[in-house]
Amino acid sequence: MGNEIKNRYDFVFFFDVKDGNPNGDPDAGNLPRIDAETGHGLVTDVCIKRKIRNYVGLIKEFKEPYDIYIKEKAVLGRAHVKAFTELGITLGEETRNEIPKELVDDFYSLDYLPDGLTLDEYDEKTFLIVSPDADVKLIKAEIKEIQTTKAMQKFINQVLSNVKARKPTSEEMDDGRQWMCSQYYDIRTFGAVMALKSAPNCGQVRGPVQLTFARSVDPIVTLEYSITRMAVATEAEAEKQGGDNRTMGRKFTVPYGLYRAHGFVSAPLAEQTGFSKDDLNLLWEALDNMFEHDRSAARGLMGTRKVIVFEHSSKMGNAPVQKLFDTISVKRIDEKKPARDFSDYEIIIAKDKIPEGVKLIER
Repeated sequence: MGNEIKNRYDFVFFFDVKDGNPNGDPDAGNLPRIDAETGHGLVTDVCIKRKIRNYVGLIKEFKEPYDIYIKEKAVLGRAHVKAFTELGITLGEETRNEIPKELVDDFYSLDYLPDGLTLDEYDEKTFLIVSPDADVKLIKAEIKEIQTTKAMQKFINQVLSNVKARKPTSEEMDDGRQWMCSQYYDIRTFGAVMALKSAPNCGQVRGPVQLTFARSVDPIVTLEYSITRMAVATEAEAEKQGGDNRTMGRKFTVPYGLYRAHGFVSAPLAEQTGFSKDDLNLLWEALDNMFEHDRSAARGLMGTRKVIVFEHSSKMGNAPVQKLFDTISVKRIDEKKPARDFSDYEIIIAKDKIPEGVKLIER
């Protein structure tokens, strides 16, 4: 109980990039994202959350309760199925299908049936029963390995194609949602829409932590470079080039950009998802270190420069967030030359303008 969040938090964090692409736009040939009207660079909230997820997953080894729902190569439906399995909730319906008389002996001659399939006799008839928790895909795979006739396989596949799953009740959906929050850090932090057609519905979670796009303090300049790879991918390319074997490409960078983003932590929503003080401390740690384990030649030199947290003394907050963010300004030290390093800027905090009931924390 002592680990609950009882205060609202708002925060500002600054990060920079040098000779790299902080967030390429796939719809624009991977050019750095930019505000077309002002020329300021942009980094999406999705990109920032991806780095937080990667950091938490790395240091916590993707183990519960710090597993990551949205991770590389994830099949989201598997997590939903696991949730309902762990909770002992069965969403299938038992089906009984009469076996044609010419196939009855063949079924009884089998050494075994896959889990989820059983035989039953009633009124001189034999039925193939599919249990409510049967794994249809697994059964289909096992049937191929068992010595069954084509007629038997056709009958079983027809039976399995008629298996229907029921929708979870609202209470079951709530249980599934709470289980997902308890196991996955990013769900109880950022929220998630977990209504999938191909898996049990776990509903929707409003995350207590929300982030804005990051915007560069000054307009950025995008540089484009031609690069050469001393190899080709196919024999056809090698033959076409007569053995020269070169592949041309392009690379985009920002010489330097200081970016500013904003975030919010809601105590009431944290109470709903189970987002705790330990989770909050892990968030601060991730913001401080998320670039340290996300290096690549394409992104150049990126790093968090400053995190400024406003801790309210109440759950609902003591001041409008705009009033708090307006106390933070950035000044370029020499306006006559382009900025090429963090030392070219000064971050100024008007501490005398911070309202009563709000505590300033600088990281």
